[in-house]
Amino acid sequence: MMWTAFLATWRAMLTDKGALTLLFIGGIIYSFFYPLPYSTEIVQRVPVAVVDQDRSAMSRQLTRFAMAHPSLQVIAVTPDLPVAQDLLWRDQVMGVLILPDGLQTDVLAGRAAHAQVAGNGLYLMLNKVALNGLAEVVGTVSAGIELKRLGAGTPSTVQANQQRSPIAFDAVPLFNVKEGYGAYVVPGVATLIVQQTLLIGMTMLFGTWYQRKSFPVAGRRTAGGYAGMLLAFACVAFLNCCYFFGFVFWFQDYPRGGNFGGMLLLLVLFSLAEAAFGMLLGMLFRTRERGTQLMIATSMPVLFLAGLTWPVSSMPVVLQWLRWLLPSTAGIQGFVALNQMGASLYEIRHEVAGLLALLLACVALGWWRWRRMEETVVDLNKAEGT
Repeated sequence: MMWTAFLATWRAMLTDKGALTLLFIGGIIYSFFYPLPYSTEIVQRVPVAVVDQDRSAMSRQLTRFAMAHPSLQVIAVTPDLPVAQDLLWRDQVMGVLILPDGLQTDVLAGRAAHAQVAGNGLYLMLNKVALNGLAEVVGTVSAGIELKRLGAGTPSTVQANQQRSPIAFDAVPLFNVKEGYGAYVVPGVATLIVQQTLLIGMTMLFGTWYQRKSFPVAGRRTAGGYAGMLLAFACVAFLNCCYFFGFVFWFQDYPRGGNFGGMLLLLVLFSLAEAAFGMLLGMLFRTRERGTQLMIATSMPVLFLAGLTWPVSSMPVVLQWLRWLLPSTAGIQGFVALNQMGASLYEIRHEVAGLLALLLACVALGWWRWRRMEETVVDLNKAEGT
């Protein structure tokens, strides 16, 4: 009975054009469409302006360093601050470096000299790159001046460098080696894409079956019928995850393969929990369109609740607990830890426990709802027959 239900569910998925598009084709489209804006990974050539009020050799050196910085593109050099402010207000530049009058004089006299940077806070990533780039320019020129001073009082350049930086610092990114936004957000969102497309497709199928008052599985009240349908939907989730974690991550060159064995084990558990959750959710809808409306409207809140783009500690305590009712919460955290960071199964034991508890709860409630729903459909068919 289980394999009969398994094959019947696959037949129903493949013959429903809407569900077929969401369950199989939708993920393929998303896999190329969603990572596209982040394909460059690192923001470069952010437009900035330099306000040179000093007009000295040092201010010109700072301007040349800003022009040579790979993250910056100096599009205006002016002595007038209002001109730069106007460019900033019109979003033509994302940052401004202000070199006040008397800058070189203060440096040569040994006094503290100050250069100011300003950014456009409306664009968080561009603002960050502009401010960091301009700060690096000032810091590089400042370090060069200090090295020259130290070199005048020490017998060698090596000793001057050691006095300038007595503790060596070398920043090496461990997991997101490109330090790009795409490698940060896409691996987590991929799990959400698998979840939302699967849930939309399943709710569409269940809504259609309820409207027709007929399910594609004969002898539906048996445990085998429920298990067969559960395995069929779990296979869809498993295949979509394999496509994303295998081909897409390789094609987009995202960090991958940290703990392959652990990822496969978590993938089986996640697929089963996702299918059980989707069946329980699908049996709550009476029309084909309702599930689609709900899933689209809740996609962004579900992503925030997963703790990927918003810190869990900043959420209300109630949401910190309720978020575990969604498979994506444990799935996103678990897959990122295993696939990108090489974590062990013990290190994601909380995510494994959350998925296992969710699977058991959804299967128990889903089986109960499954039998109740079948009784309702049978009663409706009898009423129509009379």
